[in-house]
Amino acid sequence: MTSTFDRVVDELGGAIVTSGLPAGHRDSIDGFAVRTGASRSIVREAVRVLVALGLLTARRRVGVTVLGVSEWDVLDPRVVRWRLRGPDGDRVAVELRELRAAVEPAAAAAAARRAPFDECADRREALRTTADELAAAAARDDRLDFVAADVRLHALVLDLSDNALYRRLHRVVGQVLRERGSLRPDRHDVGLHIALADAVLDGHPDAAAAAMRAIVERT
Repeated sequence: MTSTFDRVVDELGGAIVTSGLPAGHRDSIDGFAVRTGASRSIVREAVRVLVALGLLTARRRVGVTVLGVSEWDVLDPRVVRWRLRGPDGDRVAVELRELRAAVEPAAAAAAARRAPFDECADRREALRTTADELAAAAARDDRLDFVAADVRLHALVLDLSDNALYRRLHRVVGQVLRERGSLRPDRHDVGLHIALADAVLDGHPDAAAAAMRAIVERT
């Protein structure tokens, strides 16, 4: 069940991202309390979250001011979700695909170079198990389990790359995959994910990058 706090963060964050609250708009904690029907204490905490995300700034004697997109933490999963569901969702989806296309194939290649020599056997085993779970979920058309396995698989590849910057993007990639979770699992997509896992575990960087590139292009 969604808490009042989460609802307020979503309501205000979504309104900012969709220009319901345009950049430059000024308000107050009391004004937001009226807008959301929540208590001042909850609104105050929600505003703190949105300030941390770069959507708002709060100053004494000035109040709360909405900031423009250049200030937003566009890699935060909540901001990703709000933007994808907004009026510019198609453009945002293209931006995210371009980001993934630039990063994930390189991460997959790095993972393939490192995985065979990775001292943590658990991570390698987790990748194999997750690929099998993804295929099984697709076979029974269990979209919830398919998405969960898909998110884990991509996170594991980013993790196995052993690159801290690549790893940082797992939350963005996970949110993108969750947003398309209502789509029926595709047999070809499943095959690409199995090929990706095999290439990483067998130490074939070029094949891993190619599989990941095909996955991203089909997203």
